[in-house]
Amino acid sequence: MKLHRYWIRFDDTHRICHALGLGLGCGVTAFDLDDAIALLEEHVFKGPMPVPIASSTEDVDVRTLDQGHVIPNMLPPHWRGVWYPVGYASSQGR
Repeated sequence: MKLHRYWIRFDDTHRICHALGLGLGCGVTAFDLDDAIALLEEHVFKGPMPVPIASSTEDVDVRTLDQGHVIPNMLPPHWRGVWYPVGYASSQGR
């Protein structure tokens, strides 16, 4: 199966994502959106997502992401797992 790079933003009405470092969004490489959500629930939220997804971009061109913060603080998005923010990088399937 082909991997896809997802950039996911959350509808953070309770500011949960800002507390978790996800205020700009989250970068995940996964087989599909359901797989990306499963990785987020396992490695980031440690359970069901507490906030809905506001938007998701499949096969995001990482060059379009925030140059001042995201790009210098992300892992290579080539492996299945969370690559931004790096605090959740233990999910990288190297």
